[in-house]
Parts: sequence; structure tokens; C-alpha cells
Amino acid sequence: MTEPSPPLLKDSLDRDRMHGIARRMAALCPDFATDRFIAHVTDGLDQRGIMQRVRRIATGLHAALPGDFENNVRLLLAFAPEAGHPFVAIALSDYVALHGADRFEQSMAALKQLTRYGSSEFAIRPFLDRDLHRTLAVMEIWARDPDEHVRRLASEGCRPRLPWSFRLKALTADPAPVATILATLKADPSPYVRKSVANHLNDIAKDHPGWVLNLLAAWPRENPRTAWIVKHGLRTLIKQGDKRALTLIGAGAAPVIAVERFAVIPAAIVLGAPVAIEARLVSRADTSQRLVVDYAIHYVKKNGATSRKVFKFREIELEAGLGATLTTTQTVRDFTTRKHHAGRHRIELLVNGRTLAETAFDLALAAGAAATPVLTRND
Repeated sequence: MTEPSPPLLKDSLDRDRMHGIARRMAALCPDFATDRFIAHVTDGLDQRGIMQRVRRIATGLHAALPGDFENNVRLLLAFAPEAGHPFVAIALSDYVALHGADRFEQSMAALKQLTRYGSSEFAIRPFLDRDLHRTLAVMEIWARDPDEHVRRLASEGCRPRLPWSFRLKALTADPAPVATILATLKADPSPYVRKSVANHLNDIAKDHPGWVLNLLAAWPRENPRTAWIVKHGLRTLIKQGDKRALTLIGAGAAPVIAVERFAVIPAAIVLGAPVAIEARLVSRADTSQRLVVDYAIHYVKKNGATSRKVFKFREIELEAGLGATLTTTQTVRDFTTRKHHAGRHRIELLVNGRTLAETAFDLALAAGAAATPVLTRND
């Protein structure tokens, strides 16, 4: 029996949601043009993705609200606690981004309030693009706000590679202007904020690894909150085996271990079959070792060459003379984001960035399968 597909994110902004927005706005503003709003937001709704629906709500509000920007924002702020869904609140922020370019102070105040109900991370970016330093000056103040949602916005909104948004070219070229914000948040008490800071650092590391490494080397890492940010912010560099990154998390030394076993079971798989990867490590050191254990799969390409992708395995403290057995499971499934081809797929075992062992599995496509397989983590 086939399991039902999970609901699509875009369906959270369906017709019922649109009518609910119209009813609540009409209660706040008797002159709200309900019919105009509904016609605007439901036109072509089924063909629109989640962010297109967000934009449609924002433009529909502009078409239906009777007042000027100041009065309309006042109504949106009154509506925000009743928005009912974070993406509805994101649409309210989008209204500010679309129509508040020449009202900077009021727009900043509105985005600060609205981010509590649905992040203003997308709406702040046009302001950064137009006037980087003026907007960052406000965000530096936000980084010290008592509200974790506002502090997160200070980091998330100026990420150079924020998903679902355009890249901030100035910050992609030079991340120095955000250093004060990141430093202010380096030991934030909120996991929500710390995750944003780590993702922000990981973004920068893709373009300026040396800058990130120099910044984090100066941060005191005795605080566990800061240590967590450092480790997760360096995750791309750690996967690449960057020695400085590994040293910053205490795993820069060459591992003193024996690999007693590194195997993939079964050694041949077809579409839909699981595969297990197992490693047995034994310490040959006199002291405890921090080990960052990854593995790299060399995917076969159409022309017979291979493309290497690194996956996390485990991070362990291995005591002197002791051993550890690590296992993980993956399943071959069809996706559209990566095309795979039949053939022998080599796997490397990486410990502290060094290749210590290899194994392989053979991948065959199931008879008659039109799609191509990809390996997906189960653990």
C-alpha cells in the first residue's frame, strides 16, 4: 500500500487561508477591499509556489488597503499576532520591503516587530542591498535585543547566501561589515540564534575560508555555546579536511589508530535497496583522541569519471587502547537533484581529514527504472 504524500508547504497558503486573511483584515479596516484581495491572491494560485504566494499576499494587501504606507503598516502590525501562520507574517514583512524604501526608520521598526511572528529575514535584504552600512547599523543594535527573534534576524538577514533569497554581493565580496554582529552573538543563550550564526559563518567560509578561520581563532572557545557555533560554522571546511578548521575543534592531530574493518554491506545494490557502512577503529595512542570520522562516496558520472561527496559519520573521543565500531545506513532512492549511474562506487574512510581506508559497492539500476538513484542518509 502506497503511503500518502506529505502536504506541500505551499498548501499552507491555500484558499481557506486567503479568505481568513481577508476576514481578519476587514475586521480591522472596514474599507478593506475584500473582493479585490481575494481575486488577486487566488488568481493562478494552484500554479504558484510558497514564496510566490507570499508575494501575492503582499501585493494583494497593497491593492486592498485604502491608506498610505504609515496607516497600512499600522494595520499590518495589529493583524500580525493573528496571522495564523509564519508565512502569512512573512508576507506582511514583504509588504514593507516592497513599499517602505523611502521610509527607512519606519520600515526598520516594522520589520523588527513583524519578525516575532514570521521572520523578516527576506524583507530586510532589499534594504541591505540599497544601503548596506545604514541597515547593518540597525542590525547591530538588534543583535543586543532581549528578543531572540530579533537577535536571530540580525544574523540571518545578512547571511550572504541565504536560501530562497538573492545573494548580497557586497557581503559576498567582503564579509568584514558583519563581524561585529557575529561577535555579539557568538555565545548567545538561544539555540535558535546560535544556529543562524553557525549557518552564517558556513556561508562565508565557502567564499572566504581564511577570514572565517582567523575570526574564530580569536574567539574564546571554552564557552560551550561558542564551541558549538565554531564546530557547526566550520562544517564545510571540516568535511573538506581543512587542517586549521579541524585544529579549532581539537581534531587537528593525525589519528593514531588502526582500522580493523571498513566495509559496505551488501557489496552490490539496486534501486530501493539499503546499504550499511561499517568501520571498526582501534586506538594505538597513549592518550585520548578526538576523532572526526567522515566518509566520501565517489559517484560514477555518465562519462565514467567520478564525483566525490563527503558525508558525516561520527565525532568521537576514543580513549587510549580502546576501540569503536561505527555504523550508518543509507537507502538508494530516486530524486531529481542528483543523477547517478551504474558502476563501482568507491568509498573512503576519512579520520581527521585523512584517508585511512577504502571500500566500494556496485550500483545497478533496477530493470525498467526510468529515474536514477541517489544515496540518502537514514540515521
